[in-house]
Amino acid sequence: MNAQTPNLQEARRGPAGRLERYFRFAEHGADFRREAAGGVTTFLTMAYIVVVNPAILHAAGMPAGASMTATVVTAVFGTVVMGLYANRPFAIAPYMGENAFLAYTVVGVLGYKWQEALAAALLGGILFLLLTIFRLRAWLVRAVPEALRYSFAAGIGLFLAFIGLNESGIVALGEPGAPVKAGVLTSGPVLLAIGGLLLLALLMIRKFPGAILVGMLATTAVGMVLGLVPLPHGWVSRPPSLAPVFFHLDFHRAFSWGFFPVVLTIFVMAFVDTMGTLIGVSARAGFLDERGELPQIERPMLADALSTVFAPLVGTTTAGAFIESATGVEAGGRTGFTAIVTALCFLLTLFFAPVVEAIPPQAYGPALVIVGLLMLAPITRLRLDDLTEAIPAFAVIALMSFTYNIGIGITAGLALYPFCKLVAGRGREVPGGLWALAALSLLFFIFYPYH
Repeated sequence: MNAQTPNLQEARRGPAGRLERYFRFAEHGADFRREAAGGVTTFLTMAYIVVVNPAILHAAGMPAGASMTATVVTAVFGTVVMGLYANRPFAIAPYMGENAFLAYTVVGVLGYKWQEALAAALLGGILFLLLTIFRLRAWLVRAVPEALRYSFAAGIGLFLAFIGLNESGIVALGEPGAPVKAGVLTSGPVLLAIGGLLLLALLMIRKFPGAILVGMLATTAVGMVLGLVPLPHGWVSRPPSLAPVFFHLDFHRAFSWGFFPVVLTIFVMAFVDTMGTLIGVSARAGFLDERGELPQIERPMLADALSTVFAPLVGTTTAGAFIESATGVEAGGRTGFTAIVTALCFLLTLFFAPVVEAIPPQAYGPALVIVGLLMLAPITRLRLDDLTEAIPAFAVIALMSFTYNIGIGITAGLALYPFCKLVAGRGREVPGGLWALAALSLLFFIFYPYH
């Protein structure tokens, strides 16, 4: 026994021991297996961004191949900074709402060039970074009351569940008078998704290690065996060149009055999306302290802010913390090592994109549904007997899902909270920072391009 002790001590002084100490595994109750599983799980649930983001930006005239490389490079950069600097299991990638806004509204409706849209994203990112550096962003976030913090988590949960149900085909888009409806529940792909959801439920109930990751991989394998999921059309691919979009920004109209609503909208969407994601996922992971605040929140915020500046420079839209990080948290991720694993997986997609593309929505959709359910837990802490708290919280939860826009839900709650307190004669309960957020939210609704 004594003879083995030096060997054990030597092992802990090796690379594994240094990683454990750097990411503070003991402090967070983490281990390599669960952290790695969490990182892979997060990647698989958000790997669609590698395919979907370039497809959306292509509608704005951006080269799809170069956009794919820019998407991956941004995800790797932001997620590595989050893991190494902030030591949080949050993945960063270009935001879905922001990319659609720039492609379909700024370029498609307002008539700006995609190079000008990237310039707007950069200006919004610089403003974001300055607020973070001067700690104004942390001050604003701390002004958000507990009721809204818990509603962010619950609202994101329902939002994720809706995305998962729609992506997997269990819920389909409807028609005027009935916006959504049941999918074709007897079709092969939908039955595969239902089977994947039941398998995930079984694994979660039985507390199977890595349940979400195992469920997704098993569903994909079954789909391939049954011929419902196509096999990868290859294994290795060459990364497309970044040159067509790298540093292609046009500032000619950037400082005109007509450009202001675009920059403001990008900034507010990024601000509230990131705030909601950081607080919501942290609430589910147990990272919040007794006051409902995230300790050292400046670190993940800075990682996020740097990504908002980096993304348009390399040729893609505003990036930030992804709500799909919640799947990695549920799989056991607790430290920045989870983020590093996710970043490595993204890096591999530059060379193994066909394999990632083979994972169908019938596999990752059910995972989003289960995570959405788990994120509803904080709703039990809402004071529904106090309408000044319940009404803004309900607005956040309902509008996130029913408008399919996290930013709309959060800004509605931020604007309604001071209003409800004022009409109740309880204006003193509103922190100073929340008045600033409410004003920013009103500007968002005034200038948002409703097209």
